[in-house]
Amino acid sequence: MRDSFSTGRSPDAPGGLALPCEWNPRAVVFDMDGLLLNTEKLARRALMLAGHEVGLDISETVCEAMIGVPADGCHRLLVTQYGEQVAADAFFAATTRHLHAQIDAGHIECLPGARALVDYLRRHDIPRAVATSSSREKAHHHLQAAGLLHGFDIVVTRDDVARGKPFPDLYLHAASRLGFAPGECLALEDSYNGVRAANAAGVPVVMVPDLLRPTDEMYELCLAVLPDLCDVLRRLDGAASAASAISAG
Repeated sequence: MRDSFSTGRSPDAPGGLALPCEWNPRAVVFDMDGLLLNTEKLARRALMLAGHEVGLDISETVCEAMIGVPADGCHRLLVTQYGEQVAADAFFAATTRHLHAQIDAGHIECLPGARALVDYLRRHDIPRAVATSSSREKAHHHLQAAGLLHGFDIVVTRDDVARGKPFPDLYLHAASRLGFAPGECLALEDSYNGVRAANAAGVPVVMVPDLLRPTDEMYELCLAVLPDLCDVLRRLDGAASAASAISAG
C-alpha cells in the first residue's frame, strides 16, 4: 500500500502537472456518501448505534465492508457475518432512523471542496450527476439537507438500475442520461466498489479517499488519487486554462 497520494506530476505540463484529456471532461459524475458528504462517518455511527439496539456487536471492519455497497449487498454481508437468524430488517431500520436523526440534527456537512467544485462546474456549464448506491429517497434527503441537490442535473440511485456498485450500471445510466459516452465523463469516488464500478463502465475515475485508504488496486484503476475535492477543482481548472492557452495560440 502506498502512503502518499498520487500527484500525476510531469515536467512537460504547465506547473509540473500531467493533465491528460480526462481532465477536460464533458461531464462529471459524483458519488455521494463519503465524497460529497460526511455521511459515511454518520452512517458508521448509525450502524454501531443500531447494533447496540438490536444486540449485535458491529465492528469497524463490518462498517468498512459496507462502504460503497448498496442496501441489498449490505444485507448479504450482515447475514454472512452473523448468520441467517440475524434480525437484518430491524437492524437496517434502526440504522436508517439513527442516520436520519443525525442529519436532521444538523450534523451533515459537505466535505472539503464539494460545494466549490459543484459551483465551478455549474459556472463553466459542465453537466453534473450524482451516481450513488443509496436509495432515491435517501439521496434526495441527504443532498437537500446539505444544500447541494440544486447543483446537479440528474441524480441516479440504486433504485434506477438492476445492479449496484461494483457493477457499471450506475455510471452507464448516468452517462446515458447526461447524453455523453462514458469515456467523455469523469467519475469522482471515495470507495473501492465505486472506483471498480466507474472503471468497469469505462469512465475515467479519481479516488478521493474518506474512510478507506487507497490500495495498490485503486492506484492501478484510477486516473489519480487525490486528498480532497479542492485538488480535483485545481486540476480541472488547470487543464481548462491550458486548453484555452493552446486554443488561443
